[in-house]
Amino acid sequence: MHLIIPMAGKGKRMRPHTLTTPKPLIPIAGKPVVERLVEEICATCPTPIRTIGFVVNELEDTTQTQLSQLAKTMGAQARFYEQPEARGTAHAVLCAAELLQGPVIVAFADTLFKCDLALDTDQESVIWVKKVQDPSAFGVVKLGAQNQVIDFVEKPITFVSDLAIIGVYYFKEGAQLGQFLKKLIDQNEQKDGEYQLTTALIAMNKAGVRFTIQEVAEWLDCGNKAATLHTNQRFLTFMAGNQDLVANTAQLHNSLLIPPVYLGEQVVVRNTVLGPYVSVGDHTQIEDARIQNSIIQAHSTVAYATLNNSMLGNHVHLIGKSSEMSIGDYTTITHDAHSR
Repeated sequence: MHLIIPMAGKGKRMRPHTLTTPKPLIPIAGKPVVERLVEEICATCPTPIRTIGFVVNELEDTTQTQLSQLAKTMGAQARFYEQPEARGTAHAVLCAAELLQGPVIVAFADTLFKCDLALDTDQESVIWVKKVQDPSAFGVVKLGAQNQVIDFVEKPITFVSDLAIIGVYYFKEGAQLGQFLKKLIDQNEQKDGEYQLTTALIAMNKAGVRFTIQEVAEWLDCGNKAATLHTNQRFLTFMAGNQDLVANTAQLHNSLLIPPVYLGEQVVVRNTVLGPYVSVGDHTQIEDARIQNSIIQAHSTVAYATLNNSMLGNHVHLIGKSSEMSIGDYTTITHDAHSR
């Protein structure tokens, strides 16, 4: 089984954090979004994932190392494909054309999910979906009498279905998908100036390819700060009953944790109340603070601060602040009244 993960988006709605870190590498409860995604897919798939193809805008050495280690952890080999220009989801998948052989899963790296059911790999093609209250904001699938997909509708004005497509797909014959993607691009079938995967899926459906659905229990987004903090909340909640969220090397001095809270390696916390729903990255130090519903990444320092609904990047130095904040990597903010 191959897994293709397009992750070449710019992440503009997540700036300033994505100015220095690709959006799929933003941490959720201590692990990058893309790692959480791969873990869920591997848990759902009854067949081992042998190869993970990452489609990126540009490949930096640190990103390649991190993603290669992720694949190795999952027992897979990493391969990398560049999509230097954003030309749409269909074009992104076709960048990894050599992996479109045999069973293939395609999963876009800006979505996370929880699913209690195993993937039925005997099906010809499977679309992961989630029931939503407002289908007009999503692409949806319309089902026929035998529960197979009979149409794909993008942001329907009138109700046709409440089953939103979450961005994860299975194809028993990857080569078949590749043929339709190539034909789409050869015939220059664009929508809003891009080659869309949904256009190829509609063509496959009309040609007789059978699509079924797999409904997920929860669908989570990391498209902006608020959505990312909510996703962090949910994963901390999922993990709270199953594993220790505090690293053995983390140090707590005269401090209180209100679960669920994640503390990474070598974190030091003094005279502070953390939680609920706080994730703190490796080697970060927090002192004389009150923090809840926030993500603080690695190698940062926070002191004399009260934070809620906040995201702080790597190597942030924040002294004295009481508010909701979004601070990118390598930023220093010091309030004179609290500085030492």
